[in-house]
Amino acid sequence: MGAFDFLLQGLATAAEPMMLLYALIGVTLGTAVGVLPGIGPALTVALLLPVTYRLDAAGSLIMFAGIYYGGMYGGSTTSILLNTPGESASIITALEGNKMARKGRGGPALATAAIGSFVAGLIATLALAFLAPWIVEVALVFGPREYFALMVLAFVTVSAAFGDSALRGLTSLFIGLALACIGIDQLTGQARLAFGVPELLDGIEVTTMAVAMFAVGEVLYVAGQSGRGDEKVEAVKGSVWMSRQDWARSWKPWLRGTVIGFPIGAMPAGGAEIGTFLSYATEKKLSKHPEEFGEGAIEGVAGPEAANNASAAGTLVPLLTLGLPTTATAAIMLAGFQQFGLQPGPLLFAMNPTLVWGLIASLLIANAMLLVLNLPLIGLWVKLLTIPRPWLYAGILLFATLGTIGANPSTFELGLLLAFGVLGYVMRLYGYPIAPLVVGLILGPMAEQQLRRALSISQGDWMTLVQSPVAAALLLIATLALVVPLIMRARGQGQVLSQLAADED
Repeated sequence: MGAFDFLLQGLATAAEPMMLLYALIGVTLGTAVGVLPGIGPALTVALLLPVTYRLDAAGSLIMFAGIYYGGMYGGSTTSILLNTPGESASIITALEGNKMARKGRGGPALATAAIGSFVAGLIATLALAFLAPWIVEVALVFGPREYFALMVLAFVTVSAAFGDSALRGLTSLFIGLALACIGIDQLTGQARLAFGVPELLDGIEVTTMAVAMFAVGEVLYVAGQSGRGDEKVEAVKGSVWMSRQDWARSWKPWLRGTVIGFPIGAMPAGGAEIGTFLSYATEKKLSKHPEEFGEGAIEGVAGPEAANNASAAGTLVPLLTLGLPTTATAAIMLAGFQQFGLQPGPLLFAMNPTLVWGLIASLLIANAMLLVLNLPLIGLWVKLLTIPRPWLYAGILLFATLGTIGANPSTFELGLLLAFGVLGYVMRLYGYPIAPLVVGLILGPMAEQQLRRALSISQGDWMTLVQSPVAAALLLIATLALVVPLIMRARGQGQVLSQLAADED
């Protein structure tokens, strides 16, 4: 059977009434959360992990994917009307979108963002459906060496891509890898780092860690900030519909943003923010109205928003085919798969084709739902922006605690929730990224298992890791991903120092 046949079967699965309900819940929650400033899809998926513990696996994953897409949609509302990007991928949208809102063109800005996201999401999801089987065929020839090298690449690129400092990213990663060692050794059956505590023999629950780091840590961080001024919400004036000229200036940026965003989202060192920046720069260079950029150019909203949503679909390519998360939300979704005993990767397509193709097909349905939800309900999303911050974050803290108790009713687990929440607050305070820690905790045991299998096969010969051309190439790419940014940063600092010395002379 070809990808098209599988996709049709997936659509039949995704069109079941309960699956449609899960998708609707996901996109509605995702949009609402994306609209709220400072709360991203990663936090929402983390909060819902314990809640969905006893639900149907396919329905829960469809809900998570809907939240991911909805969060990408909703972030544009905050950026345009509040000039407050909920996450880094929405920074560019705020540049032009808020200027349009101040000129009374908030409606067309929101419309081009919503329609562009729909177009990009539709094309990128179809690309995911037809690209995934090809990557799965390549991944099926991977052995322990190749998988270990692939995970090293994921560790390095995630650590280098998140945050301003590669060293801080690696520090966060190694904390996650250390926590992943707690519990029973998978090969020998010996207890490691449990310190005689029975609750630690099963290891650290990824669900508890994710909720603590993303939800509790964020709440503590926001509560610790003081002196924040009131943010002004720009009113949506006039019609939300686009004029004929707006359509003419938007459709090409939508397509270009899709082409730019999807492959960048699919790369291990990708990330939606890179695609949005590239899309903005491209539109500025190709625009017939370059003087409008910085003053409210509609192309500066259409292109980056399309790139943003295309990268979200691109992120699912390495997650579903190789089991590699390239964003914080993808890392939490990986934890969602694992809580149902599923491991994303090439075998997922062979062992659970109904689930994985139903998930991919549900993204097409979710896209249509989001377009229907976003345009008529803009007034409702704007009202969400007026919720007082103390009420909002107090509710998140309560929901996180109740969800953890529901999934694992243990006093010790609540203590871990608080401890890791404080750790998340301290890491945010000092600029350490959260995502590498969670990725280290999730992928650490798998990387260790593949490494030990490779060494067992080669009878302890470490050179076996570079004797495979594929593994050697992946390790070389990982090394370059770590070293090149450091060299570029050092050269940049050197040029700055040289310029300062020249100015003094």
